[in-house]
Amino acid sequence: MTTLPSRHIASTNAPQTLHHDAIREGRAAVMPGLWERHDPFLSMMNDRFKPGAFGPHPHRGFETVTYVISGDLAHEDSKGSSGVLHPGDVQWMTAGRGVVHNESPVNDSGVHVLQLWVNLPAKHKLTDFRYQDLRAESVPVHTQEGVRVKVFAGESAGVQGAAQTFSPITFLEITLEAGRSFTHPIAPDDNGFIYVLQGQGRFGADGARGAQDDTLWLEHLTEASQITLHADTDLKVLLLTGQPLREPVAAYGPFVMNTREQLMQAVLDYQSGEFGQIAA
Repeated sequence: MTTLPSRHIASTNAPQTLHHDAIREGRAAVMPGLWERHDPFLSMMNDRFKPGAFGPHPHRGFETVTYVISGDLAHEDSKGSSGVLHPGDVQWMTAGRGVVHNESPVNDSGVHVLQLWVNLPAKHKLTDFRYQDLRAESVPVHTQEGVRVKVFAGESAGVQGAAQTFSPITFLEITLEAGRSFTHPIAPDDNGFIYVLQGQGRFGADGARGAQDDTLWLEHLTEASQITLHADTDLKVLLLTGQPLREPVAAYGPFVMNTREQLMQAVLDYQSGEFGQIAA
């Protein structure tokens, strides 16, 4: 049996604080702007916030993937959808041609979430809006001794993830007992990263060390490969990989398109009311 080459960790970074006030602390786990290096991932925020931190706001041309760490998060949008997310839930929202939405903690104590922005292929930038609410208790899982893997998207050990995606994306939550290891295959050409939610571990071919809140980027390989995680303490991480789109990125605030002209049109469409409004 052929052993796949093991990927090294190319870089490790701690989140950078971009916003801090009485009701919100926003730290970038994946910095925006490094489009080619992180493709198809645009950014990921580690956000703690209380009611009033955000108001209704638009999106077009990409997807938001919200992972709730703690607290209960209410959401509503201009298409008439609403609901509440709980710890461990993931909401995969396809903004597509455009939506106005809002998120707010249910309680004054606030919430702690990760929100990942995933780029949409050019041919799907103006696709229909949709929500996929992936409830913690119903996400597919596989286990081995001392290891539990929740498959939100993609595939792991023959278990297919719950989310439908517009390009190949794998999103796993991996929990390991201290001393345990887990190896996952990576598709040729995929970009990817590990985000440490809890604990400490060693990652990749060289055993690069990572601890809570670290983002570890995998080296890029054009061939099929694998990544190994080893838990030095009880460990919980997210593993995300995706096929690069290799398309131009034009971004302005909550709009991510391919050209400046498309961005200008997005602003005009929003200002003209095409995205709709959240009902009072």
